[in-house]
Amino acid sequence: KIVSGFDELGWHWWPSDSAINTVEYDDRPGCNNCGPCDLGCSIKAKASTDVTYWPKALELGAELITKARVREITVDQSGKAKSAIYYDSNGEVKEQYASIIVLASNGVGTPRILLNSTSSIFPDGLANSTGLVGKNLMFHPYSIVTGLFDEDLEGHKGPTPLNIICSEFYETDPSRDFVRGYTYQVVRSLAPLATALSGHIPWGENHHATFKKRFNRTITFAVIGEDLPEIHNKVTIDPKLTDSFGIPSPKIEYVLSENSRKMLDHGIGTATQVMKTAGAIEITHDPLKREAGWHLMGTAKMGANKDESVVNKYGQTHDVDNLFIIDGSIFVTAGAVNPTSTIQALALYIAEHIVSKSREFIGK
Repeated sequence: KIVSGFDELGWHWWPSDSAINTVEYDDRPGCNNCGPCDLGCSIKAKASTDVTYWPKALELGAELITKARVREITVDQSGKAKSAIYYDSNGEVKEQYASIIVLASNGVGTPRILLNSTSSIFPDGLANSTGLVGKNLMFHPYSIVTGLFDEDLEGHKGPTPLNIICSEFYETDPSRDFVRGYTYQVVRSLAPLATALSGHIPWGENHHATFKKRFNRTITFAVIGEDLPEIHNKVTIDPKLTDSFGIPSPKIEYVLSENSRKMLDHGIGTATQVMKTAGAIEITHDPLKREAGWHLMGTAKMGANKDESVVNKYGQTHDVDNLFIIDGSIFVTAGAVNPTSTIQALALYIAEHIVSKSREFIGK
């Protein structure tokens, strides 16, 4: 239905990649189109880490310690990373020694650990000689546009999260009043329970009539904007707040830029145009999805110049050669697409480098 709108406008679109099996692969079945992917995939068609990498790592001898919380990374007298001090599930302090330490706690968790890892060698936080750890925090701000149609679209059948992508307005256009751009993530209708709880359907006398009007008849655009790296958007350590183990908590300072606001407003306008062209009878929008910001990027940026970045092209911190970072914090730009596939690609790339150099670190 929505493709008819894109085609009439001459805008490019394609089916989204969503890391879900369409056919049997790796002893996991193809998707059966049951719908509620966000509740977990009972048949394991969705390629989440617990059914892909974890089982293989455990078979090869990795030890997975769950319900643990790292307080800090320690260093030896030469400034090499020595161990991770953490609280286990019982709240007991443990220390794990390692020749190579990899941080993968994403754009808030990673700078929190680094900034909490102070020492005489690194008084401002581990690997933070540039002062850039925690800086340039990027989210993906979202605007939501939903169209209501007067026909049954059977929209709740199939993978939930993301079905069609359009990047017609992804690149910078000098004729617009903002730089960079955005992507549409087209989402099908919600399942029955999610429809009832969506906030659009009142409880009481009109509940069933409104449910019938909306169920299977909506299409939603998530307008995902490319946030820019800005030095004032940052993660620091809160001077007072701690978690339940007494570990100093992260403090997040973030302001949506004027550029991002203009970008999202433009996206609301063009998404509304597509909805009308496809035949929507009612269109609503949320200018800034409040709970968005789950993509955490940019707080330990990658770069070739050690004076202007935290890690090199292999995720290796410039200050500590046996400390690596593999997560969204090493991104230098947010892009206008979900970051998971890129993080996975970087993880494989960096892991191959670590393996190739592991004997050097063990020898040290």
